[in-house]
Amino acid sequence: MNTSSLQQIGRHVMPGVPLATCDIGFLFGTRHGVEEFCDEAYGLWRRGMFAKLLISGGATAGQAETEAYIIGARLRQLGMPASAMILEHAATNTGENVILGLAKLRESVSPSSIGSVLAIGKICSTRRYAMTLEKHWPGLRLSCWGVNYFGVSTDNWFTHDEFRRRVIDEFIKIPHYLERGFLCDLPGFPPYPALADCHALLNAAEREMLQHHPLAAFAASHGPA
Repeated sequence: MNTSSLQQIGRHVMPGVPLATCDIGFLFGTRHGVEEFCDEAYGLWRRGMFAKLLISGGATAGQAETEAYIIGARLRQLGMPASAMILEHAATNTGENVILGLAKLRESVSPSSIGSVLAIGKICSTRRYAMTLEKHWPGLRLSCWGVNYFGVSTDNWFTHDEFRRRVIDEFIKIPHYLERGFLCDLPGFPPYPALADCHALLNAAEREMLQHHPLAAFAASHGPA
């Protein structure tokens, strides 16, 4: 099966950013895959990949408790001490995660003293997390750890309905966010494709999917999200 267009989309949205020990971890809050997020963040901390973890996430989707609170509570159950965590409870989107997370960090640490950050978040949003950090906190040595809670490998993202929908959403909205100044391209990576090129690549990928998986709802997310 020739999946070249599908593989290109996957590489754009989920680039390989090497894992490295960093001055701080930055966990982007979530209400999906919380158990997987906590297990992997705890494992990274136990391996010494960071000493402190900034967790940013407010109350979303009608939750009474914030994402940061829920994740922090589970991490404490796993064995991470409260002293190893900084919780930010107001952010409701990725830009706010970084902006409000930085404001919370400044209460105890000067961001200028931090040279490297390990970003932890949904695997399907890896590129956007990194580009948001580059916009609001430039000059970092950036490492990323994408949490894949979909039950299929990252290379096979297009075979899982929800994974596929999320990757396509990310792929097509990043050019809109770049145009609006919400993101910055990543140093060391090729520039993100222009919107017209994204649509052309999606059309090619859709033809591949229709050829091999005719029942896949691939085209449902071509518009900006």
